Amino acid sequence: METDSPNPAAEAGHAAEVSALLTRYERIPSSERIRLAKSTSNLFRFRSPVRGSGLEVAGLDRVLSVDPHSRTAEVQGMTTYEDLVAATLRHGLMPTVVPQLRTITLGGAVAGLGIESSSFRNGLPHESVREMDVLTGDGRVVTARADNEHAELFRGFANSYGSLGYALRLVIDLEPVRAHVWLRHVRFTSAEECARATAEIRAHHAWEGEHVDFVDGTVFGPSELYLTLGTFRDGAPFRSDYTGNRIYYRSVRERATDCLRVSDYLWRWDTDWFWCSRALGAQHPWIRPLWPRRYLRSDFYRRLVSLDQRFGLSDRLNRVRGRPRREPVIQDVEIPVEHLARFLEFFHDRIGISPVWLCPVRLRDEAGWPLYPMDPHRLYVNVGFWATVPVRPGGRFGDHNREIEAKVAELDGHKSLYSTAYYGREEFWRHYDGDTYRRLKERYDGAGRLPGLYEKCVLGE
Repeated sequence: METDSPNPAAEAGHAAEVSALLTRYERIPSSERIRLAKSTSNLFRFRSPVRGSGLEVAGLDRVLSVDPHSRTAEVQGMTTYEDLVAATLRHGLMPTVVPQLRTITLGGAVAGLGIESSSFRNGLPHESVREMDVLTGDGRVVTARADNEHAELFRGFANSYGSLGYALRLVIDLEPVRAHVWLRHVRFTSAEECARATAEIRAHHAWEGEHVDFVDGTVFGPSELYLTLGTFRDGAPFRSDYTGNRIYYRSVRERATDCLRVSDYLWRWDTDWFWCSRALGAQHPWIRPLWPRRYLRSDFYRRLVSLDQRFGLSDRLNRVRGRPRREPVIQDVEIPVEHLARFLEFFHDRIGISPVWLCPVRLRDEAGWPLYPMDPHRLYVNVGFWATVPVRPGGRFGDHNREIEAKVAELDGHKSLYSTAYYGREEFWRHYDGDTYRRLKERYDGAGRLPGLYEKCVLGE
């Protein structure tokens, strides 16, 4: 296999793009806060369109090189995983963790965390990074590695959500793939049983004597849980396609085994945004055949939801129908595997959303990552849930999310910050290492050109 080496023109092009970005950055008045001007987002902290101080970064969206010998890729920060995977698969390689949605960017996954079914063995996307160039809040471009003068930024960048700077170029590890992924959907009738199996699979990377490369799970109810176990294979006796009328998450219940091309496996959740496309009508049997395939994508669904949020269409319709206001409960939380059953019992009783996604994760790097301080010696299970629920009579908007936050803290878990958070300032910094963050903020954005992490993730600035 040949290496996609960056030629001098490509290297010069990247340097020119960075130089132009710095010029745009310097032109923004020092009295104004800076934020990215992006056409897509996978955050669920909705904001108004960028005006005035939006920093345009759309040009930094290319794969600069793929080296199959060192199994690395050099990638610009705004490159989507859709484009990154397309480039690496040509060499029989993939990023060590590929988040589920096509338009998540590499820089976004590193600064804001990401997870997928290889995380039980490969950790999180930022753990694949060898080095990265960061545009810091004070207008410098620094190269951060684990062993240089910017090592603290290298470790503190994960979960910083663009509040310290933006990744412009990253060098990441890749791993080899085979042509297909063979799936087994294994049913469990209790959360305790499912948690024990998850821990066993993590310990042995196998189940019932067969090697396991990928693990995630789907919870349809307290007594109906599935772990989907994926194994790389070269050949395939058959091959399923969930990019059109067939819907992947339904197959978890309907089939004991399945087989997908590796690319279709990596994007199996994107076509229907896990199961969330049903709320938009895309799964209706009369509508599905008429829905253009190019719009069976998570980024299109999110644009619809963004429009709904901007104009309050759902809230207006509920008022007209005399229905209570609905609270979005859109979260991913990491729960220690030994507490998974307790969390799911609480969740079924107090929140009542289904299905729920499960994804085991254990960090690869024993040094840890301070702004999202998971124990590297402990197995966690990511629990993902994305829906709306009625505001309780006499309750406040946000009560469900506050209750989830309290339960996650009680069970020694962690909550991702891509969506709404309700923490008080002191509690927030207890969970996300305020001492390290303040030190990094002072060193790399002392003038506060970028919104702070608490201001972005809780106050919505």
